Amino acid sequence: MIKSNVRIPLRPLGRVLAARERGENTDAIEQENTRQRNREISSREYIKAKGRLVVLATVFFCLYGVLVVRMGHLAASDPYEMQVQPLGSSIVAQRANIVDRRGRILATNLDTHSLYVETAHLTDPRKAADGLAQIFPDLKAEKLYKDFTSKRKFLWIKKRISPEAYQAVHDLGDPGLRFGPREMRLYPNGRLASHVLGGASFGREGVHSAEVIGVAGVEKTFDKRLRSPSSSADPLKLSIDLTIQAAVENVLASGMSLLDAKGAAAVLMDVNNGEIISLSSLPDFDPNHRPKLPASGDPANSPLFNRAIQGVYELGSTFKIFAIAQALELNLVSPETIINVSGPLSWGKFKIRDYRNYGSELPVKKVISKSSNIGTARIAREIGSANQQKFLKSLGFFDTVPLEMVEASGGKPLLPKKWSELSTMTISYGHGLSATPLHLAAAYASIGNGGYKVTPTLQIQENYKYGNRVISEVVSKQALSMLRSVVTDGTATMAEVPGYPVAGKTGTADKPSPTGRYYDDKVITNFAALFPAGNPKYVLVVTMDEPEDRTGEEARRTAGWTAVPVAAEIITRIAPLLGLRPENNNDSLFKVLPARMN
Repeated sequence: MIKSNVRIPLRPLGRVLAARERGENTDAIEQENTRQRNREISSREYIKAKGRLVVLATVFFCLYGVLVVRMGHLAASDPYEMQVQPLGSSIVAQRANIVDRRGRILATNLDTHSLYVETAHLTDPRKAADGLAQIFPDLKAEKLYKDFTSKRKFLWIKKRISPEAYQAVHDLGDPGLRFGPREMRLYPNGRLASHVLGGASFGREGVHSAEVIGVAGVEKTFDKRLRSPSSSADPLKLSIDLTIQAAVENVLASGMSLLDAKGAAAVLMDVNNGEIISLSSLPDFDPNHRPKLPASGDPANSPLFNRAIQGVYELGSTFKIFAIAQALELNLVSPETIINVSGPLSWGKFKIRDYRNYGSELPVKKVISKSSNIGTARIAREIGSANQQKFLKSLGFFDTVPLEMVEASGGKPLLPKKWSELSTMTISYGHGLSATPLHLAAAYASIGNGGYKVTPTLQIQENYKYGNRVISEVVSKQALSMLRSVVTDGTATMAEVPGYPVAGKTGTADKPSPTGRYYDDKVITNFAALFPAGNPKYVLVVTMDEPEDRTGEEARRTAGWTAVPVAAEIITRIAPLLGLRPENNNDSLFKVLPARMN
């Protein structure tokens, strides 16, 4: 129906004329039309008013519904405070756990609180300042009061507080003291594996949350993966074994204390796939309260310094087996070849001497077991500088170890600027080239696994494939037999562990001084061990910094008296934990294949 907007005339001419002809009152027509017009106007206004009321009622109902839902949401959630960071920036507070190879927690998260002040809401600044100073002894009441009464509207007090401190601050009852939720990184084992884990700190921060970021160790290396929301429920599994790590650190700490050493390190690694089962460096620290980097002095004196992967040392006589293995590989000698060890061996104004007088001749196998510098140097001279460099490079001594720790980049070997014939001879017995204990462990793993290059790793290796071959299986067996003789009849007799035959080599190197010379009474000692010697599964390298055995009349500093007994005790403790079955310490275990000769 179409409504007409034409107004009804009050005195229509047609009807008025007709009424006059009939003699009717024409005023009645006007009155009737007036009433009809008023009814139409009233009807239109009513409909318009009714529509407006319906619209207003609908809008009011919707707004009331939104208000009810919002009030319900706020009632069920935690109080929300203004963010400190700029609007629009999001903070991901979650971080994945780190576990050992058996799934035991190494690093996890803990819900706690931060404490801040909104000065405009403080009811009693003096009482609040005095109360906080009593709860937190490191805070000064006068400074707090000065800040509370200044123009500052917002003030951080503590980025994280304990549950006890939370309750104590809450009991102060001042509405200006505010709490924000926090997720902090927790290391439940304290100092255990601290250098591996590294530590974490806060990145971007807001009142209601904070971003946890890695600052060192695997926490920093895998920071992106640990922070990713897609992997927050998937823990990072390391190759470290928590039980074995604890045993190694306990023995290492005891040995360091007994020998009054400045520092110590130990690396335990699977010789076949490079998985690191334990990596220790002392002194260490608690990652829950990670200390700051030293502003001055020698960084190596800081507990943050990782001696196992950052400590670049001359590794002494542990290097001798590499020269012998290469000579065997090149068919220059056999284990029975007689070597002239009469000395001293002169090169220009330099003289190479042995620790003891071993006579004029020794077979190659005795050059290792007796640890003759002169014999090794003469063999290295036959190898030549170019061949020596190529072989040591194949073992990894020219590059940093690509371990999953940011600190590993600081462990770059120190090579001679000019690789002369003298360098070739001195490097053959561990002087003139400096590397880390981790480099040494990887190189010894190649001897223990049949001659393959090994890359150390902190991750579980599935379907591992061997690296390049660096020596033949025959030479590997021969070198292993010589290393076994070092324990049975050489410089490492204290490494003999009942039930677990050990093969290894000692190394004692004078410690360089800041002046560029060497100390007369300070050394770095090493022992590189492979066990079980008949079929090695693990390599253990123990390093001691400035050790001294004072049980005798004179102080003894060589590796045989310092690093060796510590390594033997470690093997005694961990061999059963590794699932190794005891066996007879019998040299018949070694069935060395004949040497390849031209």
